[in-house]
Amino acid sequence: MIAYLQGQLVEKLPTQAVVDVHGVGYEVLIPLSSYDKLPQLGQTVKLLTHLAIREDAHVLYGFMTGSERELFRSLINNVSGIGPKIALNVLSGMPVEAFRSAVANSDIKSLAQISGIGKKTAERIVVELRDKIGASGPLDVGASARVLGGADQTLNDAILALVALGYKQNEAFEVAKAAQAVLGPQAGPDALVRASLKKGA
Repeated sequence: MIAYLQGQLVEKLPTQAVVDVHGVGYEVLIPLSSYDKLPQLGQTVKLLTHLAIREDAHVLYGFMTGSERELFRSLINNVSGIGPKIALNVLSGMPVEAFRSAVANSDIKSLAQISGIGKKTAERIVVELRDKIGASGPLDVGASARVLGGADQTLNDAILALVALGYKQNEAFEVAKAAQAVLGPQAGPDALVRASLKKGA
């Protein structure tokens, strides 16, 4: 498996990039979300990759962030009817944080507006991914930090602990925030988690 490519960016288009790695040019299909983050031509770039092996081709998909690749893999591995092409459409049509929020809140309407995603596919995405979103560490940390603006590490740690205990991410945020309002800003993550569990019992 090719985990990433690091080399000179020699071509970039909204749907693909070519990276020169020691004289070998790798063509990589990318979402718009990664295209926006690419450096100027001629500069060094590192693309996280996913290799899809088909009967007629080996196709490399590239991503500028781990959360983009993680979401891509979640879609193609867990949602029936979604292949790499539609997974790229999802990343091109909606930021990772917005997608996670839409799934957590069962926002079928927003998901169905993505190119290639109809109402039935949007419903499948929600059913298949609602319990999985928040279950993978790297995405959790990033999404929780963004929800909190990175300002309160204690609350962030409590939310991650509650998610690990089975809470949905939006539920974890609400109960931990409520516990902090009662206990005060000096309360540690362990106290917030205990208070949240009592409240939910």
